[in-house]
Amino acid sequence: MNATAHDDAGPTPGEVIRTLRKRREMTLSDVSQRTGLAVSTISKLEKGQASLSYDKLVLLAKALEVDISELLEASPAAALPGVALSGRRIVHRAGEGQVVETASYRQTYLATELLNKKLVPIIAELRARTLDEFLAEFGGLIRHSGEEFVYVLDGEVEFHTDLYAPVRLKQGDSMYFDSTMGHAYLKGSNATCRVMAICSGRGAADQMLETFVGASVRQSAVARATVAAQAATVKPAGKGKGATAPTTRKTKGTR
Repeated sequence: MNATAHDDAGPTPGEVIRTLRKRREMTLSDVSQRTGLAVSTISKLEKGQASLSYDKLVLLAKALEVDISELLEASPAAALPGVALSGRRIVHRAGEGQVVETASYRQTYLATELLNKKLVPIIAELRARTLDEFLAEFGGLIRHSGEEFVYVLDGEVEFHTDLYAPVRLKQGDSMYFDSTMGHAYLKGSNATCRVMAICSGRGAADQMLETFVGASVRQSAVARATVAAQAATVKPAGKGKGATAPTTRKTKGTR
């Protein structure tokens, strides 16, 4: 019997989550209590009927007591015996992908539905202009296992490492480097700056997710706190209890 296109691509992240949940004899309610996600949301994620964002992946990985890499890089052959890995493919249309936003980057992770990938492709829009901005958010230069290739799509990039002097890359320039070396991409011009980065190496996706999702969660928490503080200082307009209406005084004219 011929394998379907879905089988060729291996199990989806949702199917892996369901397999791990059942293996641990956990109900949807159990996972809901551990993650704070609604039962209906978890069910839709397992069925592929809802978007599986990286913040949800972090919550689910903790609830199932596994590394995120097991959800994104689990072996399809191990999950579904007899499924061949050859011939896998996935097409992403413009605007698709999993977005992770921080103060320094807006990253779009591509091909996230494919498990057991050897490469992590990312389109990133750079925001931080200075190394101080970058270090304030991440606490240091970023490093992860494997190697990395970057190609400048738009604008200019100022690339910093802990071993070399900063280098400036312009549109069309590219670079290949050892990503265990501490590094940072900075926006080098006023124009929009975007790069395509391809990372390789066992565990690279997990390490990057921990770094960038953590920064994204912190940024969201700060934004919520700021909005709440602003709302608390705004007093509702209109008449309230104890408010007095303006009064007018009549004066007698002289004859």
